[in-house]
Amino acid sequence: VGYWFWSEWLPPTGCHVTHLFHSFILFLRLFDVCIVSRTDRETKLTLVFEHVDQDLTTYLEKAPEPGVPPETIKDMMFQLLCGLDFLHSHRVVHRDLKPQNILVTSSGQIKLADFGLARIYSFQMALTSVVVTLWYRAPEVLLQSSYATPVDLWSVGCIFAEMFRRRALFRGNSDVDQLGKIFDVLGLPSEDDWPCDVALPRDAFSLRSAQPIQEIVPEINELGKDLLLKFLTFNPEKRISAFSALSHAYFMDHEKHTENQNSCLSPNHSSTEENTA
Repeated sequence: VGYWFWSEWLPPTGCHVTHLFHSFILFLRLFDVCIVSRTDRETKLTLVFEHVDQDLTTYLEKAPEPGVPPETIKDMMFQLLCGLDFLHSHRVVHRDLKPQNILVTSSGQIKLADFGLARIYSFQMALTSVVVTLWYRAPEVLLQSSYATPVDLWSVGCIFAEMFRRRALFRGNSDVDQLGKIFDVLGLPSEDDWPCDVALPRDAFSLRSAQPIQEIVPEINELGKDLLLKFLTFNPEKRISAFSALSHAYFMDHEKHTENQNSCLSPNHSSTEENTA
């Protein structure tokens, strides 16, 4: 339930996003919107969503040792990428993907939630840099560079690793510290990949090499490692899209891959391959 001036509470973008997602099963379903005018300037808005028992954070915490089975992780990742491809095919950036915003039903179905920071973008518009919870924030956002749909794929990579580790991959306490934590694992990017439209220079960070990802996420297999590194690619123009990730070899032995791939991939997927804005 929220109380706010109508023009500030639900912008036109939010209305469009709510309408777009209402019939898509991988998003939290909105059952009703109740609007009551309290004064000429103030409106009470109640959104009634379906009930889901837990978010991914709780799900991971409750998982018995040795953790979530690899096949379950694969299934959840496939569902997450289906939802994300749908978003991106309609030029919507979620901008706040994290385990707390991924709900898990009792049957293991993934639901994307909390579109408070979601935006419909064009390649000409400037998007605010205050997005994404710090630990899941892409380098281009940390550097206050331009960004678009690839920010969500970086967050997916962080979540993917966390599903195996059951703890966050990069646990910084500021933008600069978060970048340092990223470079400690993935190495310092090359000069060619460093964005030219940022104030923070590459030489502000010490030279360091990438660590073997198996040491950071030892439970992941070779195909999963390859996909994870494609998500955690520093240069957003080189980062894998949700659409391409769904066709990655990691999912080829997934039991739902053949039956669900055509149904969950949006026919309007060309925008997922556009990686800058």
